[in-house]
Amino acid sequence: MIPFRYYNPTHLLFGKDKLQELRTLVPMYGRKVLLVYGGGSIKANGLYDLVTEHLYAVGADFYELGGVEPNPRLSTVHKGVDLCKREGIEFLLAVGGGSVIDCTKAIAVGAKMEGDVWDVITRKTPATDALPFGTVLTLAATGSEMNAGSVITNWETKEKIGWGSPHTFPKFSILDPTFTFTVPRDQTVYGMVDIMSHVLEQYVHHTENTPVQDGFAETLLRTVIATAPKLLADLHSYEHRETILYCGTMALNGTLAMGVQGDWATHNIEHAVSAVYDIPHGGGLAILFPNWMEHVIDENPARFKQMAVNVFGIDPASGDDREVGLSGIRALRAFWTSIGAPSRLADYGIGEEHLDAMADKAMAFGPFGHFKKLQREDVLAIYRKSL
Repeated sequence: MIPFRYYNPTHLLFGKDKLQELRTLVPMYGRKVLLVYGGGSIKANGLYDLVTEHLYAVGADFYELGGVEPNPRLSTVHKGVDLCKREGIEFLLAVGGGSVIDCTKAIAVGAKMEGDVWDVITRKTPATDALPFGTVLTLAATGSEMNAGSVITNWETKEKIGWGSPHTFPKFSILDPTFTFTVPRDQTVYGMVDIMSHVLEQYVHHTENTPVQDGFAETLLRTVIATAPKLLADLHSYEHRETILYCGTMALNGTLAMGVQGDWATHNIEHAVSAVYDIPHGGGLAILFPNWMEHVIDENPARFKQMAVNVFGIDPASGDDREVGLSGIRALRAFWTSIGAPSRLADYGIGEEHLDAMADKAMAFGPFGHFKKLQREDVLAIYRKSL
């Protein structure tokens, strides 16, 4: 293992009927609240009414910012920052999935600084403070409910950038599996792909002596694989929604990263695609991740053999390390295809016309990736293989 420091201050409240704890939690941080949400599904399924009932009960003076996009945009962040500064907001409450939470994190930082929060996101200046915020999660996917990370899209410049700060951990997150019952099938699939991708980004590494971390990661992967078809057959199953919701949080709350150096190249490659085409993040990952794996397998074939054997049950004697590893990569692709995830960029109508532009965006901060340092020609090769 490599030396590490672990820090996660988020108070997690998991299970049925945890929403009522808003009445205790919100007053701890302030009376003037900004409620942030997405396209309106929380109004259709009744969650909006439940949340606002609790806010009214504690005498909160709350404002609203709806319409956060699936790939949250800087323009929406700016609206939230302006509202916070104008109204003297003391606390933000994100009700939605990872996009809503990511947007809220950027608003929280922007509301406490003089300049443009985009300078923080683009690493020109560090975040020095943030408004406190909590979350009520409605989608199992990003893990943003228990980490400090965020991804924001500048649609004007076609840039999508991941960032984070010690100031952007949620104060609390409420996870009630019943709030995910109305998530459509396709979004449920994208969420599960995202969860597995987060695990894989941290699993494919060169660090030695990581049996505990590997065991955690392999268990999460096997659990999603076993649960996914059951959940897709019954989208209102509390048991299966509960399992996937918990997997999503554990996949990216820092547990798997302790003592290892994850890769994260595939996320960067996908961000460049969805910055240009605004496709679902999970869909892009399903297309790109197996092709990245095939591109880098020779860096450490034994790592992919371990995944193949321990996650997908491939016979370790069916070939050398590389052959078994490739079988595991094909099994991953086959699983994602079996649950309805896309496998080619062509599935989104994406061709060769913007490959160079996407590669340029992926290379914005120079060569990247820890398992294999990717250059521009590597990125282009992965894009072309994904067409």
